[in-house]
Formats: sequence, C-alpha cells, structure tokens
Amino acid sequence: MIYTHDIGNAFEEAIGTHGAGKKEFAADMDAAKKAVALLLKHKKNNALPILNIGERKDDLALIESAAKRIGDRCDTLVVLGMGGSGRGGNTLTALARNPYTAVAGKTKIYFVENIDPHTFDQLLSSVSLKTTMFLAISKSGGTAETLAQVLVLLKEVESNLGRNSIPDHFTFITEPHDNAMRRLGEEYNIPMLEHDPNIGGRFAALTAVGLLPAKAAGLDIHAIRHGAADVVHHTLSDADPEPAKGAALHNTLLKKGRTISVLMPYCDRLDPFGAWHQQLWEESLGKDRHGTALLRALGATDQHSQLQLFLDGPHDKFITMILLEQKNVGKAIPSAKDKSLGYLNNHTIGNLMAAEQRATAETLTHNKCPLRVFGIDRLDEKTLGALMMHFMLETMITAQLWNIDAFDQPAVEQGKKLAREYLADA
Repeated sequence: MIYTHDIGNAFEEAIGTHGAGKKEFAADMDAAKKAVALLLKHKKNNALPILNIGERKDDLALIESAAKRIGDRCDTLVVLGMGGSGRGGNTLTALARNPYTAVAGKTKIYFVENIDPHTFDQLLSSVSLKTTMFLAISKSGGTAETLAQVLVLLKEVESNLGRNSIPDHFTFITEPHDNAMRRLGEEYNIPMLEHDPNIGGRFAALTAVGLLPAKAAGLDIHAIRHGAADVVHHTLSDADPEPAKGAALHNTLLKKGRTISVLMPYCDRLDPFGAWHQQLWEESLGKDRHGTALLRALGATDQHSQLQLFLDGPHDKFITMILLEQKNVGKAIPSAKDKSLGYLNNHTIGNLMAAEQRATAETLTHNKCPLRVFGIDRLDEKTLGALMMHFMLETMITAQLWNIDAFDQPAVEQGKKLAREYLADA
C-alpha cells in the first residue's frame, strides 16, 4: 500500500475503557466486509462509476487538452464552484501551490467557493480579464451561486473585451443534459466538459472537476488516478481492507460516545484535504440522525490551539493523524548561543516536525484518546489520489453500516429551494 494505517491506539488494550472493544470491532468489521462485497458487485457492473474512475483513461486526453488551452491563453485560472465542485481541485492543486505567491506551476489558480460580494469584488479588481480563464463547475448546471458569478463575469468580459472573446476566457463543466449552465455555454459558444451524472459532486475530485485544475497546475493526473486505482484494488481484494477497518472503527467508537471525528494532518499541503474530507464525510453521512461531526486541525499549528481540548476536554473525539516522513528534511537549524536552545542543534526544521508528530501521537495515547495514524513516506500525486480514494471508500462503507444513502443531500436541497423562493419574493 502507498500508505500505512495504524489503528492499534484506538483500542481498549492501548488506552483503556475509552477505546474500542475488540469484540465489538470484530462484529462491525464483519458488517464492513459485507459492505465491501457489495462495492465489489457494484464495481463489476459499474453501478458506482467512482469505483472504476482510477482505471479510466478515455477522458484524460480531453482534460489535458483543456488544460493546455488554459495554459496557452491565460496566466490565471479562476475556478468557480461550490462544495465538491471546488474542494477537490483545491485539494489536488495544493501539491503544486506556493502559498506565498499563489502560483501553481506556471498558472496562478484561485478557487472562489463563496459568494461574499466583498471577496468577489476584490477578485475582479485583482485579475486581468485579458489573461484570465474562468472555469465554472456545476454538476446540475443550476447552482445559483455559481451561475450568479458567471453572469456577472460574462458581462464584465463582454464589456471589456467584446462578446467574441468570451469563448477564450470561459470553460464550463456540467452534466450532459439540458440545464441553465449548458444553455449559457451554448449561447456564448463556451467550451464544455461533461460532469458524469452518476458521480456526485463531493465524490468528483478524480474526474475532470478536480483533474482539470490539477493538470493546469502542472500535476500528473495519470498518477493521481493510479493511486486511486491501487486503493480500490486492495480494498476489494484484501481480507481486511483498510477503508473497512476505518469504517468499522468509526462505528464501534460512535457507540462509545465518540461523536466528533478529528482529522489532523501534519503537512500544510494537506490542509485543503481536511476541508474536502469534511464535506465528503458530513454531507454523505449526516442523515436520519446519523453522523459524526468532522473537526479539522493542522499539525503543528493546532498543537497550540485545539490540542488542549483533545487531550483534556470531553471524551467525545476520535482522532485521525496523517503523518508525512519529515526526518532530515528542510533547512538546518543553526546553533544558537543560548544554551537553552541546544536541543535544536544539528537538526533540521523537518526533524522538529517529526519529533512533534511523534510526541503528539504519544501524548494523545497517554491521555486515553482513541487515535489512528496514517503514515506516508512522500506526498505526491499518487499518494494523494490514494488517500482521497481511501476516504471516499471509508465514507461509502460507513454509510452502508448505517443503512443510509451516501450520495444524496435532502436537507441541503430544501435550503436551496427556499433561497430561490426568497429571491423571487424580494
């Protein structure tokens, strides 16, 4: 496997009564394996196309061509999309971004995931329309927030560059049926890529939705898919699949009052991964009074904020750490005259991070906090594709354990309907 998945410190044997019982876990694991068997059946008949996405190659040339078009014509890509339409791409492109210059590869990439008018005005005043491509993503083609932004931008581009220039500055991704976004695209002759109707937005990171921004950032999208395919293969063929272990453990610990799941990677490039997983987990599983809240944390940053709560607050959290091998990585720390800083001598910044990763894991265990640890030797496209697929599978298996549909969001749709009604009445 591309990653390790250590769940040993989540059990009673390691942390006492606050941990999962092996007998209860075994029963949940049996149920999770039955869920995996159902996934295998779905993969064979392509009932869930997300399970075959890692092996798919027929769409990659079109994605690469669209990314080349962006790179050839523009130096800035603005991605417009709510929820899964933006978070997958944001997670992937973090591999290539310099957070201090907002540069990903040769192309500056910005993700607009809200409709705060102040932020949107700042965007318009900060980019050159002449050298900017707008990638608008809406699975249904009816996302009000994205369509509102698109309509404003169409007018801006037409007013400043002329109507004929619009196709050079927009790309749409939407489902291949009649919808508002597709009609706009046809009206203005805007290039469009298809959003698979059978892959929901929050599961779409490994489709064009996430891979087009990733390719524009200079990333290897074949490797992303390869990593995802590896995890699906292992999950559907191993006797004790890792995503099944994760789902079973969540279920066992939930019965012991662990209603908050904490995701704590020790790597800035994985910070957007937390936002992506938060939507995936909560929107997929928060139904019929089921679900656990997903709390995002970042090491070592949140050692100085949230860790106190994890260690000494209510016993309601199950913590997942993602640890990247950092030993001997980064700049060497110069020796200081102050003898109290001697512990830093002959070490790198990465050595300090590695020591803090280990110390936090051991401290959590010492304080009886259920903990599992993902270990990765490197963070690249294949690894990130694998991690994303692991968490997608873990979410799907958990949904089956709770007998709910992981792929709808009925409560959210109610809010969307009301917002449209309020606008109509205004």
